[in-house]
Amino acid sequence: MVELDNMKSELLTYETPLAEVRASLDVASKEKRIEELDMEMQSPGFWDNPEVSNKKVKEAKNLKDTVDTINGLGSQYNDILELIEMGYEDNDPAIIPDIQAELDDFKTKLENMRISTLLSDEYDGYNAIIKINAGAGGTESCDWASMLYRMYTRWAERKGFSIEELDFLDGDEAGIKSVTFQVNGENAYGYMKSEKGVHRLVRISPFNAQGKRQTSFVSVDVMPDIEDDIDIEVKDEDIRIDTYRSSGAGGQHINKTSSAIRITHFPTGIVVTCQNERSQFQNKDKAMQMLKAKLYMLQKEANADKLSDIRGEVKEIGWGNQIRSYVLQPYKMVKDLRTGEETGNAEGVLDGALDPFINAYLKWLSMGCPERGVSGDD
Repeated sequence: MVELDNMKSELLTYETPLAEVRASLDVASKEKRIEELDMEMQSPGFWDNPEVSNKKVKEAKNLKDTVDTINGLGSQYNDILELIEMGYEDNDPAIIPDIQAELDDFKTKLENMRISTLLSDEYDGYNAIIKINAGAGGTESCDWASMLYRMYTRWAERKGFSIEELDFLDGDEAGIKSVTFQVNGENAYGYMKSEKGVHRLVRISPFNAQGKRQTSFVSVDVMPDIEDDIDIEVKDEDIRIDTYRSSGAGGQHINKTSSAIRITHFPTGIVVTCQNERSQFQNKDKAMQMLKAKLYMLQKEANADKLSDIRGEVKEIGWGNQIRSYVLQPYKMVKDLRTGEETGNAEGVLDGALDPFINAYLKWLSMGCPERGVSGDD
């Protein structure tokens, strides 16, 4: 059957990429490290230092997940090949949809695994801290900020990641003025760093009585959650620490005490806030950790364009600075202006289907961020 011939030819084109991914992941070294960690975990006194023990348990789990995934892809490849041979023997067209579904699933998993090999930067494996700020535009912009927050939450759920809200400020009438949250999961920062920038929405505003098309902008900042003590000096005279009452979800504890913390760093203008923890001291520690991480990342940015913007802002939240456009009216399209990646399924993207955009960005980075011309209303 022609369909089986085509599927077999397509499958065979993935034999080399599968071997290349396996080689780039250095599976043999990972398996050896898993054996070492398993031996350590079985030794007496392993849990004497819980902090060290937990890190090793997490390392072992991550390694096992990676090895299981790549081994599973190898098994799936062979299974599909066997299904195709069965199709030839039985000459039964009814098996074709099942084979195609398996082939599509294999291609998706292999592509995701291949993309994960691009996450090799120093902090790619860390959790991510994201801050969303509504731009000019009042309620419309605040509503757009809440839509983005939902989009990232849904994406994290699809990945099996968890969300931890650190700070939240409601809009005056609807939506969110700003929210800071943490995405916890393997390579969370490596994936989420693609989202740093200004996001533009075009739609018929539900808050406009005249039903006019409106454009809104929201900025997204992303940094790694660097838990280790960072060698960054923060002088007392360079910061102001304010306390205020927490807002947003949080149960009975919220608003009873001024436990939320805001730290302003005068030399850079960076402001970090935290209201998630149970005590003022915990919020202060988390906010200081965030400030040091932000300052450290600024220090690491070596190119002149980034260093010229010492304030560490994402860019002005407005025209000409967006990284991605989301158009809901008069047509539907989401387009990334850096990579050229686009889709007409805007609802799917806003429901968390971000992987094609994230993957395209990581490929773009691996090619040295080539310049792309952007013009018009894209």
